This record gives sequence, C-alpha cells and structure tokens, in this order.
Amino acid sequence: MSKRYVVRLTGEERASLQRLVSAGKAAARKILHAHVLLQADEGSDGPGWPDTQISEALSVHPNTVAGIRERFVERGLEAALNRKKQDRPSRLPKLDGKGEAYLIAMRCGPPPQGRKRWTLQLLADRLVALQVVDSLSYETVRRTLKKTF
Repeated sequence: MSKRYVVRLTGEERASLQRLVSAGKAAARKILHAHVLLQADEGSDGPGWPDTQISEALSVHPNTVAGIRERFVERGLEAALNRKKQDRPSRLPKLDGKGEAYLIAMRCGPPPQGRKRWTLQLLADRLVALQVVDSLSYETVRRTLKKTF
C-alpha cells in the first residue's frame, strides 16, 4: 500500500532535526516528533521506515506517526514539530469584565444586613440574584477575587 503523505526532508531540514535531537534542549514532544520525521524521511539520506516500524521503535501509536507525516506534508516542518495554538478557549469565562467589576464593587461594599462580612457563597448568590450571570459557583468567585486582591 502506498503512503498518502510521503516525507522528503531537504538537507537543511534534516540537519536542523538532527541538531534538535542531539541537543536535547527542547520539549520531549518536539524531540519525539523530530525522531519520527527523521525515520520517516524517504529522501536520499533517510531510512524511510514504515509507520508501524517507527511506532514500535519510538513507542508511539501508528496514528501519531501518520498525523505527524500529514502535518509535515500539508503545513511544513514547524507545524509537524509544534502543537497548534488554541484559536479560542474551550470554555468561555462565566464572569466577563462587567461581572468582575460588579463582584469587586460588592466585595468592597458593606455586607448584607445581619452579616459581619461577605462570604464567597453570598457573593455568588447575589450576582445570580442581580442577573449578572445565570449561575456561579463560589470557587469562581474565589479565583476572581484571588487574582484581584
């Protein structure tokens, strides 16, 4: 079966990867990806190992090897070595700037009648009552106040 993504490194790319591997001063994942590319190289200097042989030698899944090959062919050396940066956070924060401002203003103000001080749960409940947010845990309040005070 012919490979869909064939890695052919230039002399410069090969030398760069060998320096990266021999120095050992990069992240482990980056060094591992460099090893995969060096073994998958089907150019004149490369061994051109199949994915299964690379995966056994480097103790990674064959899908990992295939993914590194694909990223190298489609997006280049840097994309194959480094992780893709996240476009946006996977979960949006509950409190935006306006919500944080409400929280800080409440915290700095007087506590509710019959209380000596604000508790985290009281602050969370008050923000929900004021309809600043739909729901809020006291832990979110704690983290927000910790970074502020």
